[in-house]
Amino acid sequence: MAALPLKRPLRVMFIHQNFPGQYAHLAPAMAQREGVQVWCVGEKPGYEAPGITYIPYGPPKGAGEQTHRYLRPFEGSLRRGQHLTNALVKARDQGLRPDLIVCHPGWGEGLFLKDVFPQARTLFYWEFFYNAAGQDLGFDPAQPVTLDDAARVRVLNSAQLVSLQVADWGVSPTRWQWSRYPAWARRRITVLHEGVDTDRCAPRPGAVFRTPEGREFRRGDPVISYVARNLEPYRGFPSFMRALPRLQRERPDLHTVIVGGNEVSYGKKPPGAESWKDRMLEEVGGELDLGRIHFTGRVPHDALHDLFRVTRAHVYLTYPFVLSWSMLEAMACGALVVGSDTPPVSEAIRHGHNGLLVPFFDPDALARTVLSVLADPDAHAPLAAAGRRSVIERFDLKTICLPRQIELLETIAAGGEPAPEPDAARW
Repeated sequence: MAALPLKRPLRVMFIHQNFPGQYAHLAPAMAQREGVQVWCVGEKPGYEAPGITYIPYGPPKGAGEQTHRYLRPFEGSLRRGQHLTNALVKARDQGLRPDLIVCHPGWGEGLFLKDVFPQARTLFYWEFFYNAAGQDLGFDPAQPVTLDDAARVRVLNSAQLVSLQVADWGVSPTRWQWSRYPAWARRRITVLHEGVDTDRCAPRPGAVFRTPEGREFRRGDPVISYVARNLEPYRGFPSFMRALPRLQRERPDLHTVIVGGNEVSYGKKPPGAESWKDRMLEEVGGELDLGRIHFTGRVPHDALHDLFRVTRAHVYLTYPFVLSWSMLEAMACGALVVGSDTPPVSEAIRHGHNGLLVPFFDPDALARTVLSVLADPDAHAPLAAAGRRSVIERFDLKTICLPRQIELLETIAAGGEPAPEPDAARW
């Protein structure tokens, strides 16, 4: 289609429950464009960036205890959407009139935006559509899907389905995540990742990673890494822990750095234990030299990059679910990623080309693969280099993702529609 004339001044509002989230680069970049005014909205106060007016809306009331448990997430979304609406009505009454609203609707913020600003175009971030088969639910054979599970998950999409109705267009970060949405919705969703800053996430000679207890690791040291927001089955923590006894037996010099909290981001707490860390140490701790395993909790972002720069192999395992930004950042920092052969990991990593893939539920295969990397790091160095190149070629923030994001925003704001994504039989 022919390019539509761009409106100036262009007034853009970004909304994310935990702002900036996926808009950490896009919102400031839009604020620096000539003739663009930017407002950003999030639950918590404290965000500042040049050219941006920030509106914190505060925590909403949660769902009631008497609400049917299938409906509690939807009720929470409704309350959040209504709470946000009240804040936006005040801003509207003071003269705010956005031309374009860019929103992550996953917590309910997208529900009533068209009712407050009917003239605004909307671009929503579609991260994950829940299904009872073919993705995370039922992936683990130890957790069979019951009718109750399937019914609960069907209702879990309620807020998204309402928000899909009011969105003019959407984006999903990977083609597999896009493919989870219904066919009628996919026709109005562009596959576009938020991008990786490959200048910041890059190899650095002399990088040092320091554990909280003061242990230092440098490139060339026999150290491997595992990173997740929280240590839990969705990110393969049990499989990783079950691989460690063999790894330690065959490499008595090996150290392992495990980054992540002890809460539950996805799924359930382990039965009979306070955390999955406790549960797995109960299972395999007697076979491990815990002095060579470093549980760091969560670490600052820059420190995480240093870990990626020094690790011999970075292990990333996941259910078929949302792709973690940490995997792509590890590849960009020069780490050789040993990942699970699950989508969307296999969308970003081709086995033997820019990384290595192993079956998710096979700790012995994981151990064998990591041991082969440790035994001959020089032979595997080209894989790590190819991993960084592939991130630059497909996910680079400055040359690929950010320019495309800006183009998409301006197309939607001007009243246009991008070409729909081609469907593929693979998905």
